[in-house]
Order: sequence, then structure tokens, then C-alpha cells
Amino acid sequence: MPLWKQLAISIALIFLGLCSWVYFSPGAGQTLVSMGVPQSVVSLVSQAPDAEGQGQGGQQAQAGGQAAAQAQGQGGQGQGNQAQGNRRGGNQAILVATQPVSMGVVNDRLSAIGDGEAIEAVTVMPQASGTVAEILVSSGQKVSKGDIIAKLDSEEQVILRDQAAVALRSAREKAESYRNLQSFSRLDVLDAQIAEEQAQLQLTTAELNLKRRDIVAPIDGVIGIVGVSVGDNVTNTTAIVSLDNRSQLLVDFWAPERFAAAVKPGMPVEASSVSRPGEAFQGSVEAVDSRVDQASRTIRIRAKIDNPEDVLRAGMSFNVVMRFPGDRYAAVNPLAVQWDGEGSFVWQILDNKSVKARVTIVQRNSDQILVQGALKEGDVVAVEGLQRVREGGAVEVAGAPKSGSEEVAAR
Repeated sequence: MPLWKQLAISIALIFLGLCSWVYFSPGAGQTLVSMGVPQSVVSLVSQAPDAEGQGQGGQQAQAGGQAAAQAQGQGGQGQGNQAQGNRRGGNQAILVATQPVSMGVVNDRLSAIGDGEAIEAVTVMPQASGTVAEILVSSGQKVSKGDIIAKLDSEEQVILRDQAAVALRSAREKAESYRNLQSFSRLDVLDAQIAEEQAQLQLTTAELNLKRRDIVAPIDGVIGIVGVSVGDNVTNTTAIVSLDNRSQLLVDFWAPERFAAAVKPGMPVEASSVSRPGEAFQGSVEAVDSRVDQASRTIRIRAKIDNPEDVLRAGMSFNVVMRFPGDRYAAVNPLAVQWDGEGSFVWQILDNKSVKARVTIVQRNSDQILVQGALKEGDVVAVEGLQRVREGGAVEVAGAPKSGSEEVAAR
């Protein structure tokens, strides 16, 4: 087909398409007029009723456009008001509850369980073997040092003492005669003197053996249960009776190694016994061990407690309490402590602004947490309403009186 025929057919198809668009679309004619097509040409294509409908459609389209523009303007104004509201909301103070920082003390008290023993305690044993001839004390009796507790049979020892006394008297008279008479040589006089001294030593030995037949108290104290009866054969390893001086008690207890340098001899202690509830007994530190036990990491401490009324007994358990100055730390409410990637912190309130204060937890208690940081007594920290608190953000303290400017702004 020739090219001019193709162009003619294309132009005809385009013209028919435009005519169909103007005829069937109410607003097509107005669109062509606005594009520069003469109104007379458009009127030839469209019919009169269609042209009237087209005019009404154009007016409706124009009204719809104005309504859309007005709605768009109102929407933009609403978005602007919303943005302004958001900006105001961002500057609005966050309501929080606060508490002041107090001070707490740690390592100011040592409490331990210890066992008591008499300040002097001995188990009395005889110094010789023999048969118990007499018992002179009873259980619970108080005795003084040197009092006779029991006696062993001593007939043989009495005879040996008397024999030694006779030998001494004979040797003494012989030595005296040799010294007075000139007929004896100096050597004979010297032998007589030596014989006298030996006789004296034999008498002393006999008297000592006789004295050891008496079992005496080595200290002041109270007699325990007597473990032998009259007629028992005993040796120097037989326990006759226990003897305790309980005017004071020694209480051994174990303390954690952190108190090793803090405890010194002479420091006051307070002890209480389960057997006597409600009573406190005063004492002092008697001695501190020189090393820490590696297994338990504790150190042994010995305290001395007065027992003037003799109400305490050796072997009792005691709760020993010692007090120290301790270490002071800031104490905050457990709700105030928060965490982030860098560790724990609290929100400190300064001039109605929230400031993040870093802290290190030292000790947790049921009602407070001791922390180490840049806090001091009296500082104010937030404890509730922390979800929206930000660094440097404005906060409003619950229950705090408002200033005049804040009340005007609220109205």
C-alpha cells in the first residue's frame, strides 16, 4: 500500500477516535477547548444535548476540583496542627515520682557463733600410783589452789620418811663430832659432811613422795563430777576430776577474712547465749589468730567474757557481735536502678531535668540498694515513671508545688 494511503487512513482513525471521545465523554469538549481547539469545531462533533451535558459536567468537574483543593488545604492544616502538637508533646514534662538519696553503711557489724570454754580448765590427775584412800570434795564445790581433793594410801611413804629422818640425825651427829675432835683428818670431816647432806636429800625425797599422795587443786575453780571412788587403784594417767575456773569464759569464733585487719585485741564484744535469751554479756577480744584458714577463708578470734554471777558454763554456744565504723555508700530505692549497654545507672533530677548518673551496685537489701557513684546524701532520683524519661528531658515531680508560670501555662 502506498505511503499516502497509510497516512490518510491513520488521520481518519485519529479523527474518528477524537469524535467518539467528544461524543461519549461529557468533559472531553471542554478539555479540547482548553487545549486551543475552536468551540465551533467541537460543536460540530457533539450534539446540543451533549454539549449542555458537557457544560454541566465541566461545572461539576470544576466544583469537584475546588472541593478537593479545599479538602487538601484542610488536610494540610490538620497535618500542620498535628506536627505542632507533636512538637509540643516532645517538650512536655514527664511526670515522675522521686525519692531522696540516703546513706547506708556496710561492714559495720560482725555476727558469728562461737563456743565457750572456761578461762582456766584442768583435768586433775594424781602424781603417783596407789589406792584412793579418801575423797574430800564433791561435785559443784568451789575450791582454792592448794586445797586437797583426795588422798592416796601413804603408809609406805610415811615409813620411808621416818627412816630418812633417822639417817639424817645420825649423819648430822657424826659430822658434828668430827668437826669438834682434832683426832680426825680433814678428809674424814669432809666425808662426814657429805654423808649428812646425802641424808638430808633422802629425807627431802621421802617427804616429797609422801606429799604426792595428796591430790590437790592446781587452780581456783569449781569441781566437776568426781570420776573415782574410794578404793580405786589409780595411776598418774587416771582422771580424778575436772576443775574449771569460770569467772570468765573464752569464746572462740570465726570471722570472714575481710575483718582480719579490723579486729584488734581489746576491742569490745557483746555475746548472748541461747540458754539465757534477752541477756547480753560484755567482753573484749583476747587474741586474734596469726593466719587465715585457707579452706574456709575465715580467721579465728578469741573473746573473753565476764561471768561474775556464774550463770554461764563452759561448752555453751554464743552469738558474738562486734561493731565497726563501716563503709558509707549512697542508698537508693531498688526501683531507681536501671540498666543499659554500659551498666547500671539512676535518673538524677536536677532543676526539673533528668540526668543519667552512673552507679556501681555494692550491696542489695530488701528495701534499698547501696551504690557507689557521684551521688551524695539528699540528691533526688526518679523511682517511678521512668519509661519515657530521656537524658536532659524535662520532668515534673509528682506532688511538688508548681510555680506561677507553670500554673498559667497549664490554664
